[in-house]
Amino acid sequence: MKLVIQNLRQAAQTGRKKLSRRMLHFRMRGQPEADILREERKLRGIEQHDKLRKADIVFVSFGKSGRTWLRMMVSHLFRVKYGLPDNAILGFDNFHNLNRSVPKTFFTHDNYIKDYTGDFETKAPFYDKPVVLLARDPRDVAVSQFFQWKFRIKPTKVAINNYPPRGSDISLFDFVMGDNGGSMRAVTDYLNLWAKEADQVERFHLLRYEDLRAQPRDQLRKLLEFMAVEANEAQVNAAVDYSSYENMKSMESKQQFRLAGGRMMPRDKDNPDSYKVRRAKVGGYRDYFSDEEVAAIDARLAETLDSLFRYE
Repeated sequence: MKLVIQNLRQAAQTGRKKLSRRMLHFRMRGQPEADILREERKLRGIEQHDKLRKADIVFVSFGKSGRTWLRMMVSHLFRVKYGLPDNAILGFDNFHNLNRSVPKTFFTHDNYIKDYTGDFETKAPFYDKPVVLLARDPRDVAVSQFFQWKFRIKPTKVAINNYPPRGSDISLFDFVMGDNGGSMRAVTDYLNLWAKEADQVERFHLLRYEDLRAQPRDQLRKLLEFMAVEANEAQVNAAVDYSSYENMKSMESKQQFRLAGGRMMPRDKDNPDSYKVRRAKVGGYRDYFSDEEVAAIDARLAETLDSLFRYE
């Protein structure tokens, strides 16, 4: 019964957000699209800022950095530890409402808070929060962003996040090296600001996707220690095994998470590039480019990314 009530509450919250955005577009009908998008970004920023202030812990990442994988891992650990319902995915306060020992957990790409606060140069709203920054090699992120843009992204997210118009004739190399919302430049700018601000955050934990792939159990234990969550070896192993690439791919194919707002559902079951769980390959960007293109991409990254992330 608690889970049913929680699902109804989440559906109501989602409905209110969608309604508020529709009302905004209705009020601003006839005005320039740029003005409408700016106001919608502010509205989304208010929603995100409200969750940030209420959160016990915050997970921040650029899109396509492995957040869903990490979220599934942590979700299953809490499910095993506290006997929570199968197939439920950790949201903001849904697990907390089922068991108060689970922290209110805010997963965010940090897209819009700056549009509400007007502060584009710092991460001041996060200073007093425990923050986990999930970082991934910007080269792999940008390639994954291309397929997200091409096959998965919602039409409403294209313009508001500065992606090329859907159907644009743009090559993968030009997308990665360009100046758009999913390009390598966007990823490095995002990470560099967090690198500059990390020392200002009261409690900060850098978690690299590549380290989590190489040492999932060790990295999960370090993360849980940062979160002040105790877990035994069996619970850690269960979380890691459950969130394996093979299992997540299988669950997405079977649509086991239909109630997760489309987060874990393919757009086209016959197109592997339309799946949320696509390849999960470290350094896989090299598979898509010529040697000359790889050299240009690598040189750009070496020139622009902060050394904190160790993606030389």
